[in-house]
Amino acid sequence: MAAVLLAIEFLDELAFGTIGAAWPVIRDDLHLTYAQIGLLIGLPLMFGNLIEPAFGLLGDLGHRKRIIIIGGACFLASMLMMGVSATFLLLLGASMLSSPSSGAFVSLSQATLMDLDPERRELSMARWTLAGSLGVVAGPILLALILAAGGTWRIPMFLFAACAFGLTLALLPRRFPSPAAEEERLTFHGLFQNFWDAIRNREVLRWLLLLALGDLMLDVLLGFIALYGTDVANVSSATASLMVAVWSGVGILGNALLIPLLSRIDPLKYLRISALLMIGLFACFLLAPWITGKFFLLALMGLLNSGWYAIPQARLYATLPGRSGTAMAVTSAFGFLAGGIPWLLGGLAQAFGLAPVMWLLMAGPIGLLLLLPRGSVRHPGVT
Repeated sequence: MAAVLLAIEFLDELAFGTIGAAWPVIRDDLHLTYAQIGLLIGLPLMFGNLIEPAFGLLGDLGHRKRIIIIGGACFLASMLMMGVSATFLLLLGASMLSSPSSGAFVSLSQATLMDLDPERRELSMARWTLAGSLGVVAGPILLALILAAGGTWRIPMFLFAACAFGLTLALLPRRFPSPAAEEERLTFHGLFQNFWDAIRNREVLRWLLLLALGDLMLDVLLGFIALYGTDVANVSSATASLMVAVWSGVGILGNALLIPLLSRIDPLKYLRISALLMIGLFACFLLAPWITGKFFLLALMGLLNSGWYAIPQARLYATLPGRSGTAMAVTSAFGFLAGGIPWLLGGLAQAFGLAPVMWLLMAGPIGLLLLLPRGSVRHPGVT
């Protein structure tokens, strides 16, 4: 069961990494502007996060398996639509379907993984992140190989659709754990009350904000790094794809090392140290005049951001024990606001250029330093 759930995360990040590296060729093929690319990245995310809370709440009511299966089918359809898109509007429609289907297919799979072993959430999240990082680095490599062989960016979309079909079939015979305790069968009213209580919980809000800040140096940076390579560093599309691969590839090593590291060091101390180092490294990356220097700094950055998602997300689940679907719901609801960040950055890049806008991503590590709780904070169920 865990292997299938981790494979779903791998596929989702494989698709995300491929699309992130493909933006230069997609832009040239469909004649897109920075503002349109920002819209393609941000608007589907906001739309998905608007309706995903319902998936999480229904998942806690015992409908989890059905929702994940439907999400897998919709993810398949979105990849097929993306592969045949010939205009901006068609691509936007495919992306609008992809985001909520990913929420149902992938996010609820993560919540289910948390329920398989509640006492080891941070370790499970580290494994989940490792599976995702493998997908992220494999995506640009897959794209580079297909482009080098004379193919187009559309070919991987059809491959992802086939993989989604296989994983959806693999889930059909599986039995899913019940997230709530047997003696706590929730009604719709009780579930929405729990959701309302959760979004007013200060600790929940802290971890949600930390997730959004950390994402500036994760998915948001990934979405712009290939464009930064071609438009600011003046490298080819193939080299820009390699930049993404190097940045995320070294992250595989970091995420693999994070698994044994979690039992030896306070996770919050690790986050503070890595955030402090990231500030200096990212500034050096933006200022470095040589492409070889940028590659080296990207590798160090890909190593340092390990745990920026796994640790805050595990702490969020631990803050709401037995309610993994509700944890997913509040994450999605908050993500609706965070989804406007790429859109905003794309608009600013269109107006002022991409080079100065990249400096705004520095808010990520600075915010982590300011908002992380001091000392070691242990929640029930976190090991």
